[in-house]
Amino acid sequence: MHKTYQHQHQELLTPSVTWYLPFTVGERILCYHGPLIYEAKILKVQNMESSTFTGIHYFVHYKGWKQTWDEWVPLGRALRYTEENHAKQKALQKTNTTANQAAANKAKTREGAGAPGPSRTARKDGTRGTKRGRDDDESTRKPEMKLTVPEPLKAILVDDWEAVTKNNQLVNLPRNPNVVQILALFEKHVLEKRPPELRQPEVLIHAIISGLQVYFDRSLGSQLLYRFERPQYAVVRQTYVTGADVDVSKIPEMSAIYGAEHLLRMLVSLPQMVAASLLDAELVGLIRDYVNELLSYLAAKKEILFLLEYQPASLQYQNISRS
Repeated sequence: MHKTYQHQHQELLTPSVTWYLPFTVGERILCYHGPLIYEAKILKVQNMESSTFTGIHYFVHYKGWKQTWDEWVPLGRALRYTEENHAKQKALQKTNTTANQAAANKAKTREGAGAPGPSRTARKDGTRGTKRGRDDDESTRKPEMKLTVPEPLKAILVDDWEAVTKNNQLVNLPRNPNVVQILALFEKHVLEKRPPELRQPEVLIHAIISGLQVYFDRSLGSQLLYRFERPQYAVVRQTYVTGADVDVSKIPEMSAIYGAEHLLRMLVSLPQMVAASLLDAELVGLIRDYVNELLSYLAAKKEILFLLEYQPASLQYQNISRS
């Protein structure tokens, strides 16, 4: 029997597959909605499969909001109703408010600078608003996330690609340590070392970790697998998620099954994921700093986090993967 793992703020109890105890109907929680956290109440619980996420979902009502905002949310967006999580809620609200005020002040400064005289908004050839147009382009440009990938991790990415796509090998699953455990170790590292380039780690690190886990769980099946790995993924889902013998109260996230190899693939893909999101520049910069620190941590611990050898796939598997 696998032991259980309380999803929020509990120690890891199992060395292989991490299981989650769901929240209950009627329970008051804190819930991510966009980049912020709000108080909510769980109305329904259901195991669901969608194009982006498979597993336990909660139908929540946000306190003080109209019922039209009620929605299904995955486990990764739910937080226990604790003082610690309230502190994270306030920290994120403060960060978001500061970013919005900075953006508003910047826009007001630009508007004031463009007011006096037609010479700033018109040219002799009759075209208008050229400078303001450039400003508008800059203000609407999506923030970029530039990551610094250590050389050892670049080499691991190349070896990983060759092992799977050229040598017909697979990552043996479930991984130990898995993504959940790696992120928990990284959280402990950050809280102990307090890297100076990271802002407010004592209140932000868990929110960052939770967000990365949600990104991983949502993107694994659609973005992080090579074609050769898809039959293996189908077996994993049959074993842990959709099979007739699966206990729906103990369905693991994919982050509890896959490990550092697929986590690294996600991290180097984050800039593209973030570019498609609605995150503002302030939050993108915050995430970038933490992800760069995580990449450095993975590089420093590569001998114990990454596989030394991949598992050769059988001829039967190879035939299935090509069909």
